[in-house]
Amino acid sequence: MTKENPEDSVREEQNGAEEIAAGTEDALKSEKTDEIVAKAENGSAEEMKETVDGKSGDEEAEKEAPVTGTQQQADEEIHELDEIELPPVDYSGYSKNELVETLALIIENRPPSEIRDDVERIRTLFSKKIKHEAEERKAKFLEEGGKPEDYKIWVDPLDYRVKELLEKYREKKNDYTKVQEAEKYENLKKKYDIIDKIKDLVNREESINKTFHDFRSLQNEWHSIGVVPQSSLKDLWENYHHSVEVFYDYIKINKELRDLDLKKNLEAKVLLCEKAEELLLEPNPVNAFRLLQDYHNQWREIGPVPQESKNEIWERFREATSQINKRHHEYFEKQKDDQRKNLDAKIALCEEVEAINLQEIKSFKDFDEKAEKIVALQKMWRTIGFAPKKQNNKVYQRFREACDAFFEKKRSFYTDNKEIQLNNLQLKTELCVQAEALQDSTDWKVTSEALIRLQKEWKEIGPVPRKQSEKTWKRFRRACDHFFNRKAEYFASLDSTYEDNLKAKIAIIEELEKFEPGSDVQAAFERLKELQRRWTEIGFVPFNKKEEITNRYRNALNKEFDRLKIADEDKSILKYRTKLDNLKSNPKALRKVRNERDKFFTKIKQLENDIVLWENNIGFFAKSPNAETMIREVQEKIENAKKMIKTLEEKVKMIDQSGLDE
Repeated sequence: MTKENPEDSVREEQNGAEEIAAGTEDALKSEKTDEIVAKAENGSAEEMKETVDGKSGDEEAEKEAPVTGTQQQADEEIHELDEIELPPVDYSGYSKNELVETLALIIENRPPSEIRDDVERIRTLFSKKIKHEAEERKAKFLEEGGKPEDYKIWVDPLDYRVKELLEKYREKKNDYTKVQEAEKYENLKKKYDIIDKIKDLVNREESINKTFHDFRSLQNEWHSIGVVPQSSLKDLWENYHHSVEVFYDYIKINKELRDLDLKKNLEAKVLLCEKAEELLLEPNPVNAFRLLQDYHNQWREIGPVPQESKNEIWERFREATSQINKRHHEYFEKQKDDQRKNLDAKIALCEEVEAINLQEIKSFKDFDEKAEKIVALQKMWRTIGFAPKKQNNKVYQRFREACDAFFEKKRSFYTDNKEIQLNNLQLKTELCVQAEALQDSTDWKVTSEALIRLQKEWKEIGPVPRKQSEKTWKRFRRACDHFFNRKAEYFASLDSTYEDNLKAKIAIIEELEKFEPGSDVQAAFERLKELQRRWTEIGFVPFNKKEEITNRYRNALNKEFDRLKIADEDKSILKYRTKLDNLKSNPKALRKVRNERDKFFTKIKQLENDIVLWENNIGFFAKSPNAETMIREVQEKIENAKKMIKTLEEKVKMIDQSGLDE
């Protein structure tokens, strides 16, 4: 049974999505800061002060902002999405040495963040190859007569090399993580340096155009710097927006220029609303959620919009966000529910295999039947999806151990019963010899039945040693196929004559249906017997017409016999002949005819005994007062019995002449 790969990569993606779903509140809170900047740029010191003091009328709208993730997680998510993903390498065809060399090469030359999946796939494939090779070595040792307790576990030298490489990979990954953390703190320092430079702009004595140009350069530089530590994110953004607010207040940007800026920002945010609303049509909730995080990052980067449009545009964006978040949450809730159902189904399969292991199995046939059932359960297992992460590996291990225990028990049983297998091999070899002796026969019916009996005997014989199993079976199958192929070719050549036979039999039926007995009963009787003879001499008809044509013939013939004024015994014999003729075309009629023949003989013996008894009783009746009447009744019984015996003997004779009882 193939070992199931843990779904860690799928789990990590799901958990990452759930962490992002914890909220991008900081991204959305920038809306309030944008309001501050807008008021600062419009030169209203009173309104600016009111906003800074936290008394803005938009504070309630901010409280209702949906939680979609943190800035740090959103930045990292975007960074991962922006990376170019190469198609995964297929290592399944690599040898052990190639796997080890490839592992060493990628660990040495590529960053740890790029090779995580490759390292895991190589490790898994290498472990499977090591395990498979160890099992083959053990199986070979046991087949050569070794005892399980004498077997020494084999250790591949490459296994130590892989462990060294994996340890080196873990060290590089730890070092890489430390470097990433250091870069985040360096980015934090750079962003605070930019905040200090923005603060310093208000102390310059130069043209506004030059100052504003420097301000824009600092803003671009700010946005180009990478991620910072999560713990410092909130204070960083508050400092940044406060410094921008002070700068706008200082330079008092031209209102027309500011209005134009606000209009452009509104257009950009309308476009983001449209994109967010399009995500409601995205069939994959996870993809929609990821793209939404990118849109929230873009929203935060866009500056303020005109005051009269601020609430409207924000409510539109928030509504789309809420619906996408709801779909995302429902998706993972449904996935969890499905995983719980999958766990119940997998536990049921475990219990079924464990119940089989508790049964006492004493024959090859029972082992084979149970093995087929377990293989079917394994196939069923593979159709069931993942269980919850915490239980998935445990329930798989339980199922695998139960299956391994059964097949180990089966292997031990087969090993302990080698003598029986050798005897089975002898029996099957004898069946091969018998089948080969029959393969060139032209007695299609008898030989077919004989080969079918041999095939049934083959199935009843138990297993043979594995090395001879396939070879013996092919030998037996080859002999059977040789005969049945010849038989099929022979009867295929007869198909063309079936239609001619059908026409001939239809002609006889039409002759019967137009039959006129006339006044000479005996002559009519002989003509009907002649029609019977002609019908019998005609061969097979197409199978799909057989029942229809037979019923039509039998009904027509019986009708004519009934019209003739002949003895009931003669009618019975003639009708029975028709019945036998019909049974000749039915290969299943043999047993039925044999049984009827036996019944006829039994009835004849019974009637003969009855006649002897009745004849003896006649002597006693002579002494009774009503002797004459009683003697006449008994003699009538004797006469009827003799007629019945004659009819039955004639039917037995017809059976013997038909060959159906052979």
